[in-house]
Amino acid sequence: MTTLLVRNATLVATFDEHGRELSDAGLFIRDGIIEQVAPSAELPDAADEILDLSGHALLPGLINTHHHFYQTLTRAVPAAQDANLFDWLTTLYPIWARLQPEDIRISTQTALAELALSGCTTASDHLYLFPNGSRLDDEIEAARQVGLRLHASRGSMSVGESQGGLPPDSVVESEEIILADSLRLIESYHQAQHGAMTQIVLAPCSPFSVSQDLMRETAALARQHGLHLHTHLAETQDEEQYTLEHFGKRPVALMESLDWIGDDVWFAHSVHVNHDEIQQYAASGCGVAHCPSSNMRLASGIAPIAEMLTAGVKVGLGVDGSASNDSSHMLAEARQAMLLARLDAGQRGASLSSDQAPPLMSARQALELATRGGAAVLGRQDIGSLEVGKCADFFAVDLNRLEYAGALHDPLAAIVFCAPLRADYTVVAGNFVVKEGMLTSLDLPVHIEQHNRVARRLLQPA
Repeated sequence: MTTLLVRNATLVATFDEHGRELSDAGLFIRDGIIEQVAPSAELPDAADEILDLSGHALLPGLINTHHHFYQTLTRAVPAAQDANLFDWLTTLYPIWARLQPEDIRISTQTALAELALSGCTTASDHLYLFPNGSRLDDEIEAARQVGLRLHASRGSMSVGESQGGLPPDSVVESEEIILADSLRLIESYHQAQHGAMTQIVLAPCSPFSVSQDLMRETAALARQHGLHLHTHLAETQDEEQYTLEHFGKRPVALMESLDWIGDDVWFAHSVHVNHDEIQQYAASGCGVAHCPSSNMRLASGIAPIAEMLTAGVKVGLGVDGSASNDSSHMLAEARQAMLLARLDAGQRGASLSSDQAPPLMSARQALELATRGGAAVLGRQDIGSLEVGKCADFFAVDLNRLEYAGALHDPLAAIVFCAPLRADYTVVAGNFVVKEGMLTSLDLPVHIEQHNRVARRLLQPA
């Protein structure tokens, strides 16, 4: 039995259902589970370890609902800098085809280090190509060293260029191999219990890279084992045109025909969905991983997040691939989500009177997407807020910084409105992943050197 006492935080933002915000407060944690959330004067006096957070804001750990860790190796590639999604993919696929198992491990740790330093405690990654003997195991094993919770998606691509798909044939797999490996991973790694550190997700890449049979069989396999399902959907107008030409359906209708609508499914992006499709998401319980930075970077459009939230759709945030962001900073993503939603509201309300104009997304709403929203999308009831019985996942930021000077009238809002900074502490299950601004598990200078060496190799002409 180990205990951790966190006390004297200037602000504790619980993000519980009442939105409680406590001054001069903290947490008492036993074996990675929160036992108390209270003003410091009401907490115990002793514990195995005591963390004094005077001058800090304390928040639930942020939850990243969509990422591609391996893409940290191909950030800002010149030929892909100014491309839309389909051109961006066709430029990068040949580079990604050179990935080795060690590359998966290194890029995983790079992405998770960035996430942890930005206050993230749970990340969902979508790995959908496995060249040169790479396996999802490489990612899972690398993640355990860093210490974040991981929803590891066994992605897949089965329809290559020769069959009318987008990816080159060199990075697609047979459906038999995909399904067999999915079952192996479920049996080897999936944890269903409260506080699970590793969960497996089944995640065919997209409607333009897998067959309809594989989509149906993957859904059946996931439901047989109680897993969640994930894929990209309605990211661009090109995708909508593709599904109409090849299947005679819009992307959401295609998913419905393939048994891919339900409360165990979440889609990345959903930029190009209409009112009826949003209502369908809400009624069925489908979730959405909103990736504002990536959607802006690739000129994909603005997802109708305000309408989704009004309809009751589960929405979380995702940093998306680090070759389409090109960052893994969750606080920056929350800020971007707020700013993009405000831009969208301004455009929609341009011809309306001030009393009819859409409301602006608040800083607290953006943080709620990154916490409670992400937990709902991933189907987790044990994370996303600071409450008794939930996992002790949190991060803290020192408010005595130049970037917050003059902004402490509302320190919680300042964390979103002001320049996104690194977390001073990130704790997962009561264990320090970031302590005093430093990662506890990686020697970053050595790791960065290794990472850059791999990136240079990948970008060398074949």
